[in-house]
Amino acid sequence: MTTRIIDAHDVAFFDLDGVIYLGPIAVPGAVEGIRDVTAAGARVMYVTNNAARSAATVAEHLDSLGFAAGPDDLITSAQVAAGVLAETLTPGSLLLVAGTRNVVDLVESVGFRTTASADDEPDAVLQGYSPDIPWQLLDEAAIAVQRGATWYATNDDATRPTDRGLVAGLGAQVAVVGMVVRPKKPIVFGKPHAPMLDFAIGHTGAERPIFVGDRIDTDIMGANRAGMKSMLVFTGAHGKRDLLAAGPGDRPNYIGADVRALLEPPRIATKEGHAWVCGAARARLHDGRILLEGDLATVPGQFDALWALANLSWATDADPAEALALLDQLH
Repeated sequence: MTTRIIDAHDVAFFDLDGVIYLGPIAVPGAVEGIRDVTAAGARVMYVTNNAARSAATVAEHLDSLGFAAGPDDLITSAQVAAGVLAETLTPGSLLLVAGTRNVVDLVESVGFRTTASADDEPDAVLQGYSPDIPWQLLDEAAIAVQRGATWYATNDDATRPTDRGLVAGLGAQVAVVGMVVRPKKPIVFGKPHAPMLDFAIGHTGAERPIFVGDRIDTDIMGANRAGMKSMLVFTGAHGKRDLLAAGPGDRPNYIGADVRALLEPPRIATKEGHAWVCGAARARLHDGRILLEGDLATVPGQFDALWALANLSWATDADPAEALALLDQLH
């Protein structure tokens, strides 16, 4: 029997935005993919940097889309922030929260007081993504940090994928405060920073985890830093150009069209002389140019070619632009 990617792992962590859903709709194939991963015997855990909604609310959203999920199947950056701060700050500390009611509720549940005014002299500022953030609240956060409050952020994602396209993420809101208080930077809890995935591993007891995400700079980088395997899927923010631009510590172990790729054998690229081969695809150097050969008429063939091209590109300084243009069925 051919070994599938998931067969080597006991827990599969999934990012949400761009991997499982795009706003109000499920990513095509995600419902079936999660069902089959569970049937393969792996535990499924959703790990999201988005702090706007509670785990219970996100679980209800997942359930409405056809996923069997409860609050215990979710880890949000807001939960991680509240947990870490409860171990870091003095009980009863005053926090200025620039985020949604969910973040306020979580930090209050672990014993902190909250405010929306810098004049209350908060001990710390915690930013979490809010689609309706009042500009005045960002002003208050900036003033509080200037006055000495410790600055935290649930995550620093620059963008967030939706069913209509990319929109600004918490990183943009953090940048507003950062422009005022530079060169100060916040302490960040979410991917790719250590607290998020350390919490996920501890929470699940995972021994052979894999992380599935759509972003190099959060999902894949975070997994690599945590010492776990990773798979980049092409249903969200990042695509073929981002893959080839990834540095040595930021590259995924696997790639796939969507989460169903976990149920497939891994793509393996091997070096043959000046070429890299994956399946029937070959990427080779010829007179300083990268040439792609193989079945480029199908999506699976293009993914094989992309993996061969990525490995060749990472090993040389040849310009991959001409070869990338041939992979016109991949974003």
